[in-house]
Amino acid sequence: MSKRYNKPIPYGWYCVELSKNLEAGDVKPLKYFGEDLVLFRTESGEAKVLDAYCPHLGAHLGHGGIVKGESVSCPFHAWEFDGTGMLQDIPYSKRIPPKVKGKPCIRSYPVQEKNEMIWAWYHPEEAEPLFELEVMEEFGHPDWTDIDVYEWKINSIVQETGENAADLAHFVTVHDSPFLPDGKVTYEDHKRITIMDNETNVMDENGVVDRSGENLEPAHLYSFNNGPGQTGQRFTRMFEIVMMGTITPIDDQSIHMRFVFSLPKAQTAMNVLYAHGVRDEIVHQVNQDIPIWEHKIYKEQPILCEGDGPIGQYRKWFEQFYVKPETTSIQETEYAEKERLIVSQ
Repeated sequence: MSKRYNKPIPYGWYCVELSKNLEAGDVKPLKYFGEDLVLFRTESGEAKVLDAYCPHLGAHLGHGGIVKGESVSCPFHAWEFDGTGMLQDIPYSKRIPPKVKGKPCIRSYPVQEKNEMIWAWYHPEEAEPLFELEVMEEFGHPDWTDIDVYEWKINSIVQETGENAADLAHFVTVHDSPFLPDGKVTYEDHKRITIMDNETNVMDENGVVDRSGENLEPAHLYSFNNGPGQTGQRFTRMFEIVMMGTITPIDDQSIHMRFVFSLPKAQTAMNVLYAHGVRDEIVHQVNQDIPIWEHKIYKEQPILCEGDGPIGQYRKWFEQFYVKPETTSIQETEYAEKERLIVSQ
């Protein structure tokens, strides 16, 4: 059976859990990056991520594993592994097997805890992090509300959902926008920044969006992509609200998407109502997109027209996060040799 998508998992920082959902001593099984993983928080409070299976006899560390100090203990024979994948102790053996002594025997993933989330760095060749996470100071700040979380598991890939922001025409055809959005987009290495100053549909006193297109108000949006797995948005209208979107590959055909919101505590009750209206509209638009994402295919060479938006530019930027095999096929070698001979003649 052929796959819908024929793309590797892109490298980057990816959210694997919310910080509030992992207390000291907790051990959780995860499934991301096409791998079974174990997430645990040590007694000192550090979050760690390892491949799930014990190299001894294959038990899953996330199902019954126990935190002991700074390590996780296998539920099968109690072998203990620290957050770097190093075997620290075998309770019934006098020594560590020479094969693994002094070196990791389980793959570990670099972890950072920022924006009230736990992030793991994924790279198919296990390269160290190539860029830093973006911090939004509003998350966890005492002047801003506790996070409000919405999440979905979707049969799509990271690139497809990110491309949505570059696909300007769909905002009119799918999301009832009164006109094509317009903004300034800049690219710099692993970052993509969009600034929009537009008019949008107003909301009534109950926070309900007027979709008639007859009543509009000004709106400002600052949005960034930091690699493939982290996005952030600051919305400013008559009120303020911030959002962080995280897109984590479950495997090469599906993703786990989280939208996390916060707003200033000092806003008026009416502005809070409006901010919640924006939040609800964003969630509504995701639910409109999901049926399309789950049934479309990726066209490598789409026929584009004026008004589609900077889709090609976005794709060129995103391509940097794919690690392609360096091996060259026999057919490619033969083709290159023919080209060389033609040129030399």
